[in-house]
Amino acid sequence: MTDTIAHSYPFGAPDRLNLDPRYAELRRDEPLVRVRLPYGEPAWLATRYADVRMVLGDSRFSRAAAVGRDEPRNVPEQRESGILGMDPPEHTRLRRVVAKAFTARRVEELRPRTRRIADELVDGMLAAGAPADLVAHVATPLPIRVICDLLGVPVADQDRFHTWSEAIVSTTALTPERAQKYLDNLLSYMAGLVEQRRRTPTDDLIGAMVRTRDSDADRLTEDELVRLAAGLLAAGHETTVNQIPNLVYVLLTNPEQWARLRAEPELVPSAVEELMRFIPLGATAAFPRYATEDVEVGGVLVRAGEPVIVSIHSANRDERAFAEPDVIDLARSVNPHLGFGHGVHHCVGAQLARMELQVVLGTLLDRTPDLRLAVSEPELTWKSGLLVRGLTSLPVSW
Repeated sequence: MTDTIAHSYPFGAPDRLNLDPRYAELRRDEPLVRVRLPYGEPAWLATRYADVRMVLGDSRFSRAAAVGRDEPRNVPEQRESGILGMDPPEHTRLRRVVAKAFTARRVEELRPRTRRIADELVDGMLAAGAPADLVAHVATPLPIRVICDLLGVPVADQDRFHTWSEAIVSTTALTPERAQKYLDNLLSYMAGLVEQRRRTPTDDLIGAMVRTRDSDADRLTEDELVRLAAGLLAAGHETTVNQIPNLVYVLLTNPEQWARLRAEPELVPSAVEELMRFIPLGATAAFPRYATEDVEVGGVLVRAGEPVIVSIHSANRDERAFAEPDVIDLARSVNPHLGFGHGVHHCVGAQLARMELQVVLGTLLDRTPDLRLAVSEPELTWKSGLLVRGLTSLPVSW
């Protein structure tokens, strides 16, 4: 790849949940384009659905090949990415340790408990009176309590580990020194829970992981155990904490959509899928894949050793894959969106996140059918310097 780079990337700071119009231009004119991120070597950026899906699913593109390279990234330092930086069979070995906890059947078993949590949190919000912050009352505590139940993490520690988890999703929100301190704190905390399980075995996911480690050391090293558990705790709530208010924001700023769901609550599952497609949760593309041989992508030859980053959110708005992609269709019947990724790194917690989003949306429709923003849309404030987009607060009335 030459040093003549067409675009600096990302194109600009995120604007609420709007997708930069340059993605549509690139899909039309230059679907695979050379870019330079703030740090690291140049990369290709894929913007069309077919190309993004190919790069994510084709074994000729490797995450592990980033080791030892000046990986394209948004932060000065190169960070350890754990299981997200692995290829099969190493990736498969670790994923199998936890995959059984996130099957559709296991997640459905958690749905009644999640509904009870949602009702309890909405009770608290109603008792506090309007206006109330949906982020503080519902969106933040619900995913934390669910993942704590699943893993076996004390929910009383949520303020600490929620703060430390920001290190996982921070780009510029934290200094490199603070991000490292938070990560060290999170890993140390998780190592302590692992030792507790050795002294007092439990039936939760951390307990199961410890038994796997201690009965078959070849399956999982101690460091892998701690990092995997910490990653599940952080990723298991951080994205959903932000996506819940994102969904509600889109529905309340498109009141005809909220009214439709209120009239047709049976659409909640398809509505969650459509909003996962429509909302660009990620602030920027990340996690480059390196070509292990020459590969043609979208009519362009990517040479062996060249990194490719993919815009999932551009792919989810590709008119070649979705009819009227910029229109929200809560009843969209064919919706193969990439909101949870694709290929070997498809989100292991996708079913859990789906269920949580469905439960929260259904509970709010049932308990607060007249939900509305308590401030004007321009008064809302958004987080910055993170890999994900989200609101700092969402004041609502009912």
